Amino acid sequence: MATVAVARDRGGIVARPVTDRMVLRAYLERDRLWAAYAICDLEDHEFRRTRWGGAWDGERLVATAVEYAGPTPQPLFAMGTAEGIDAILRDVLRPRAAYIATRSETLPAVSHNYRLEPAVPMVRMWVDRSRFRPRVEPAVQRLAPGEVGDLNRLYRLGFASWLPSTAITEGVYFGLRIDGRLVSAAGTHVVSPRARLAVVGNVLTSGEHRGRGYAQAVTAAVTESLLEYCDQVVLNVRSDNPPAIQAYRAIGYTEYCRFEERLGYRLEAPWSGWMTGIRRILRPGKDVSRR
Repeated sequence: MATVAVARDRGGIVARPVTDRMVLRAYLERDRLWAAYAICDLEDHEFRRTRWGGAWDGERLVATAVEYAGPTPQPLFAMGTAEGIDAILRDVLRPRAAYIATRSETLPAVSHNYRLEPAVPMVRMWVDRSRFRPRVEPAVQRLAPGEVGDLNRLYRLGFASWLPSTAITEGVYFGLRIDGRLVSAAGTHVVSPRARLAVVGNVLTSGEHRGRGYAQAVTAAVTESLLEYCDQVVLNVRSDNPPAIQAYRAIGYTEYCRFEERLGYRLEAPWSGWMTGIRRILRPGKDVSRR
């Protein structure tokens, strides 16, 4: 049997891989709304696509992080003490590049291991049934897997990636059409029926149809559908996008916290500098495949 190496930092923190979902869930539930993505990643169909690390101070778990599998860069979420996050990123999860989400106070720990690109802070918002205010828009309809082509044509206006039909099958997507053309859509990043928790995302309206409340309408439809079996629904929005924040507030979302989501390059990676320039040329929009 192969042995798994563990490392101990100067403060006595032990970092090692984690595969026990019960241990991970118990820790993440301490801050459920902040850890929403990670909690949803514990579902069977998501968990097999992830790698997890944990940091212990004696018998006490003090930090955890999860890296999503796929072409680099992929999302990486880190939660816990600065010392614990530092140990995990140093010894367990070591992607060459990643979109790293963490609280502002633990960003210096990430910077010990990654060179981080500048970015505006993100806002985590949330809603439950008691707060939700539905918006009725008859033109909004749930999208079927066969409509993924229309969805991707819309997303290519603002994003560089594409979605497979399974994203619609496994999630919840609503859209709004004008003269038969899909002009606005919203969907889900991840959903956990077991945890009764979901994350809304991939919200986009074509440029010539913005300012009419369509994004708010499709987001409301997705949220209402999710709240039939979820206790809380969360989403992320850039802090420099007041119109979007106000639109989400109008349907009941409220701010939970602000955090950092930065593209980071492993400090020892010799190609990290010129990779930034190449990526800016090849990738005109934000990847919507996960976060």
